[in-house]
Amino acid sequence: MSYLANFRVWRGDSSGGALEPYEVEVNEGEVVLDIVHRLQATQAPDLAVRWNCKAGKCGSCSAEVNGRPRLLCMTRMSTLPPDEPVTITPMRTFPVLRDLVTDVSFNYTKAREVPSFIPPAGLKPGEYRMQQADVNRSQEFRKCIECFLCQNTCHVVRDHEENKPSFSGPRFLMRVAELDMHPLDAAEDAGLDRKRTAQEEHGLGMCNITKCCTEVCPEHIKITDNALIPLKERAVDRKYDPLVWLGAKISRRK
Repeated sequence: MSYLANFRVWRGDSSGGALEPYEVEVNEGEVVLDIVHRLQATQAPDLAVRWNCKAGKCGSCSAEVNGRPRLLCMTRMSTLPPDEPVTITPMRTFPVLRDLVTDVSFNYTKAREVPSFIPPAGLKPGEYRMQQADVNRSQEFRKCIECFLCQNTCHVVRDHEENKPSFSGPRFLMRVAELDMHPLDAAEDAGLDRKRTAQEEHGLGMCNITKCCTEVCPEHIKITDNALIPLKERAVDRKYDPLVWLGAKISRRK
């Protein structure tokens, strides 16, 4: 069953732009990215959109549909009201390059600021041993497809551009949490306190756990509950709990 749908697509670049109206055919079972491709083929061949796999695994086609951050390839037209216009805009948190394509280099800058996994001294690759429970705990975070929808929807940077230099965002705080939970990460032995850096260098304290990042994650990662809140608890314990502080002092002396 086909029908004609009204679309409003943001067209422009870094200097400005506006929503342009289009009427496009929609067929049964299609997703928003199908419609964008049909629009390119029939009415707007110069429309810029970033995409790759069309299977919800590359994270490339991030945009906003009716004001909600989504993957275009995973947003079915059947979930949108057929009698109302569908508005497609670029991710609001990042600078627009052209049309629906944004400059997400902010995220790669923040990724490079997170120190990588530090293997235990004396263990060679292939000699690592972990309990399955420990594997499961951090494996959830490895499902991230780098779509940056959580970064886009986080109001700490979405509504406050001035926070970007000091706040890494939920995706990279989740990366810090993943490494801090890893039982084989020897960061502390190397003099790196991931809980302290999360607080002082990556802006963990600026997160007020509204769960907006969790709500838009296409991989259904419980970013807030399983990564950010536990990381906050461990950071607070390290800084303010007198018993934890004393234990750390004794451990360092040994």
